[in-house]
Amino acid sequence: MKMQPDSRSQQGATLVIALVMLLMLMLMVGSAYTLSGANLKAVGNMQFRNEAIAAADVGLQRVIGSAFTGSPTAEQQDVDINNDGTKDYTVSMEAPVCMSVKRSPSTSACTGPLEPMCSKEWDSIWVLNANVTDNVTGTSVRVRSGVRVHLNDAQKNAACGA
Repeated sequence: MKMQPDSRSQQGATLVIALVMLLMLMLMVGSAYTLSGANLKAVGNMQFRNEAIAAADVGLQRVIGSAFTGSPTAEQQDVDINNDGTKDYTVSMEAPVCMSVKRSPSTSACTGPLEPMCSKEWDSIWVLNANVTDNVTGTSVRVRSGVRVHLNDAQKNAACGA
């Protein structure tokens, strides 16, 4: 003789299990939503940082392409990073600073009695600082770069001192 399970003892067990599963599903969805929001912020910050560095590079290249060693001055530049006609970033370039000067290797043989006849050429190291500001959010990034510039004797004396 086979015993039949009592139907009254199993009433509601399926409901309790379903509610526990629904609660677990809800917790997983909530944590996924929170995690995706944090990841979105991180990606947005990385995108801003990369765009700001690109804007700083534009400013640095403009300064390097100019004759900045003649009269190093601070300047402010507007950069349209996505070419839509509106300025996206403001790049404030500090005045370039001549950090060091040494004789160019090509003229290092000009010593002794030959020195007055040789043209004196110099390799100078310059530090360029760019402060980039996002015109929408107001956040900023500072980028520091160095560049070596080949100078003749007169340029060296004018830009970096004697």
